[in-house]
Order: sequence, then structure tokens, then C-alpha cells
Amino acid sequence: MKTQSKIALKFLLVMIILTGIIYPLLMTGLAQLGYPSKANGSLIMNDGKIIGSELIGQKFDSSIYFWSRPSAIGYNPIPSGGSNLGPTSDTLKKQVGARRVLFAKINSMTDPLSIPKEMVFASGSGLDPHISPEAALLQVDHISRARHFENSQKEKLLNKIKELTETPQFFCLGEQRINVLILNLELNKI
Repeated sequence: MKTQSKIALKFLLVMIILTGIIYPLLMTGLAQLGYPSKANGSLIMNDGKIIGSELIGQKFDSSIYFWSRPSAIGYNPIPSGGSNLGPTSDTLKKQVGARRVLFAKINSMTDPLSIPKEMVFASGSGLDPHISPEAALLQVDHISRARHFENSQKEKLLNKIKELTETPQFFCLGEQRINVLILNLELNKI
């Protein structure tokens, strides 16, 4: 019995060293060599300061910026999660209704039901950094008015939206999307 315990403890020690130390160090090293930006969280720098990550959404509620998708967790990455409200929830219906009214009002829309779904429903993680090109295009007029853009600046903004639109991953997974933080950084350059 003692021999089996010694063998088991030795095996446990070898596996701890192999899977708990060597493998993670090897994967971290390979990630740093092959994909340093992604391995470090896809951080976005502006004037030498970290202002966010390409992977985590941020709240933008000023009329001079594109708005992000709503977040049930206030864009806090620590608890990451949705509201867990279902289609029969009165709370969800009220939240969606209020978001529709606000988005339609800010963007001078007459049909609130035509608002893209990502602008009224929070994402499952609460951290989605993307919106659809349609949602971005609906916001162009109010941003142009708020920033007092001339037609040439508005045209540059429309081109930026087209330029920053990402295609579905591997051309078939997901939908076209735009990272709101990157779009708002480019907006500041116009």
C-alpha cells in the first residue's frame, strides 16, 4: 500500500510540474512570440495610455460619440454576464421599450421598431464591443449635428464606417460588425 501511495504522489508531482508549470509557460511563450498584442489583451493605446481593449465594450452615452450596445453589468468585466431576463419578463420589456424610445429620440427616428436589435438588447456577456454597420449608420446624423460637421466631414465619417466594418470570422461566422471604441477614436480624428 505504501508503494502505491509513493507512486501516486510522484505521479501527482510530475503532473503538477508538467501541466501546472511547464505547459502554461510554454503556451504563454508561444503566444507572446506569435501574437503579442492578443496575448496581452488586445489593448488600445492613445497618447501612450491604455484606454481600453478591442475585446471589451465601453459605455458611450454622449451625443458626440457612437453608442455601444447596452450592458446588463455596466461594462464591468469582473462579473461578466447577462441579465438572464427572458422573453416573458416585464422588466426586460420595460428596459427594451425605454432603450427604443431613447435611441429613436436621439437619432430622430420615426419607427422605433426598426432599431437594430443590438442597440436595445444587452449582450450575453455584457461586454460586447461591437455594433452592426446599420446601427452605426443610424447614429451618423445626430453625431454630425452634435459635432457641427460639414458635409465633407460627414462623408469622411461614412467612409470610416465602411473602412472599419469587419467581415464575419472565416467569412461565415457571425455578422458584419464595427468596434465602437475604435470607431470613436477615428471619429475624434475627423
